[in-house]
Amino acid sequence: MNNKILRAVDHTELSVDASWQDIKLICDDALKYNVASICIPPYYVKKASEYLKGKVTICTVIGFPNGYQTTEIKMQEARQALADGATEIDMVINIAALKNKEYDYIENEIKSIKEICSEKILKVIIETSLLTKEEKIKMCELVTLAKADYIKTSTGFSTGGATFEDVALMAKHIGPNVKVKAAGGISSLADANKFLDLGASRLGTSRIVKIIKAEAE
Repeated sequence: MNNKILRAVDHTELSVDASWQDIKLICDDALKYNVASICIPPYYVKKASEYLKGKVTICTVIGFPNGYQTTEIKMQEARQALADGATEIDMVINIAALKNKEYDYIENEIKSIKEICSEKILKVIIETSLLTKEEKIKMCELVTLAKADYIKTSTGFSTGGATFEDVALMAKHIGPNVKVKAAGGISSLADANKFLDLGASRLGTSRIVKIIKAEAE
């Protein structure tokens, strides 16, 4: 079971005070445990890319954590991240635009970022803890229409993280071109496995590798 979980893990370190030693540890863990990717701040992407030399997939975040930057700023963030060596992008939607029912704005923003990513993976963070059920379903529709690769529950920096109910809901309402990433508060192997069973294909977590490392000691 552990290998199945690890292959789905985006091994994450997004703390605002993360040092290079913290990021280097994430890189070393990723090399050892064969995770799906590391997810790190944009500031560290270039250095991590040089350190890893293509041996690990590097994911980073844009519009993070609040999502209220303009589309143009997010586009530039994406371009810089990819130039620095990221091959996966996790973007935060403009939640205010969703609350205002500006659905075209959201869809076009996701499309704009996906065009920059091209064949590289784009995950769209919708911050489920701030949304109604109807808004979550609407975001499944918009992410599908915009042809992003994943819809992601949470930043881990808001009022709540992934829930089983949200992952099941998202898995039900996304199109066939979209996968689900559960992130935020995943703190046990049992919960990680349940998220996968409910339809998640990726898990954004800083704890799972730590748990597996502790078990091996």
